[in-house]
Amino acid sequence: MPVEDLQKVYQQHAQTVYKFLLAKTGNEHLAEELTQETFYQAVKSVDRFDGSCKVSVWLCQIAKHLWYQHLRKQKREAPVLPEDLPEVPGPSAEEGLLEKEGRMDLFRLVHGLPEPAREVVYLRAFGGLSFREIGDVCGRTETWARVTFYRSKEKLKNGGARDEE
Repeated sequence: MPVEDLQKVYQQHAQTVYKFLLAKTGNEHLAEELTQETFYQAVKSVDRFDGSCKVSVWLCQIAKHLWYQHLRKQKREAPVLPEDLPEVPGPSAEEGLLEKEGRMDLFRLVHGLPEPAREVVYLRAFGGLSFREIGDVCGRTETWARVTFYRSKEKLKNGGARDEE
């Protein structure tokens, strides 16, 4: 694939992959790092892309695989204790709390959803994927993705109740 085509693919899909990973990780730095690794892996394996799905779906599948690899690696490593971390100056406590409180509540509710509902919400709301793309990523149908997202949305409206059907 010519360099110009690779640059075009990056420009078209980098933001989607980044948002997808940010929704998964909740960490901007890690999402950026994994986005770069996603495109590196995509370039290495471009000859294996058969065109059976959209490029964005293929890239999100690579990103998801890298995220799972990262989680497995984290499990093997010793945990870092809070006292070991350097202090980083930021906004005042009040500003930070007010800014993040609503967003954190939403993330907590979404995180409380059972799989695969949680993944569907992440892909749709934070990753910006279409229902067809979500179905492709999850190996299901577009209709399944729509229904799962709707049911998840209803659970979130009701406070994220974990009543599984």
